[in-house]
Amino acid sequence: MGLLVVRARLLKRGKMGSFRATRGLKKGELVLVSTPTGPQVAEVVSSPFELEGQEGALPPVLRPADEGDLEKLRELQQKEERARSICEELIENLGLPMKLVEVEYLPEEGKVIFFFTAEQRVDFRALVKQLASRLRMRIEMRQIGVRDEAKMVGGLGPCGRELCCSTFLKEFDMVTIRMAKEQNLPLNPEKISGVCGRLMCCLTFEIDAYQELKEGAPRLGKRVQTKYGEGKVIRQNVLLKTVTVQLQDGAIVTLPMSELHGTKEEGKG
Repeated sequence: MGLLVVRARLLKRGKMGSFRATRGLKKGELVLVSTPTGPQVAEVVSSPFELEGQEGALPPVLRPADEGDLEKLRELQQKEERARSICEELIENLGLPMKLVEVEYLPEEGKVIFFFTAEQRVDFRALVKQLASRLRMRIEMRQIGVRDEAKMVGGLGPCGRELCCSTFLKEFDMVTIRMAKEQNLPLNPEKISGVCGRLMCCLTFEIDAYQELKEGAPRLGKRVQTKYGEGKVIRQNVLLKTVTVQLQDGAIVTLPMSELHGTKEEGKG
């Protein structure tokens, strides 16, 4: 029997997550869930379902949320909005080359974390001093990259779905242009880049399958024997297991790889 899980959306920042659950939870119910920064209120967005192989990997649903939890949430949001407004005002007054992305209040630790992006190193000592004076709490400034910014802010990707980084991705894998080439994707940056401006994380999802399927397939430029005569491979479709071949008379045909009779390097023998 698998682990019982629900999908829930944090009310504080709108992020989705999976949580260990008990039967009886219903879609739309407000619950208190465990997160790395402490308990948070979330809305259940799926009925409980079983998931294999996740024992101990997912945080739990702690209990149903009550009015006290909702009031604490409202107070926390008001404090964060005030801190954000103050910080943005000070950044402008001090002329600092930085962009404030997110503010997180941690009342249990008595501090506020300000997440920001910047193209260069920023001397924010005067900013921290003035923030501490006005907020009466410890201040932490944390510089993040554009991919982390997208993860925090969220949004929709080119596919029309919520960003992978703000829903289920826990870590960023290295993404390279070669992965796009392996999957025969257009190398137009606008088509293979995410909202963060970097190569889309989903380019890594199926790369292993593409590389496995390509094993034994004739490479581009190979000369092959077909039932129509000899030709050169000009395109591949590893999912359909077909190749497109330009014959010696200029005709172009698409054939299953299984119908090819042999290959040799372009320009050899």
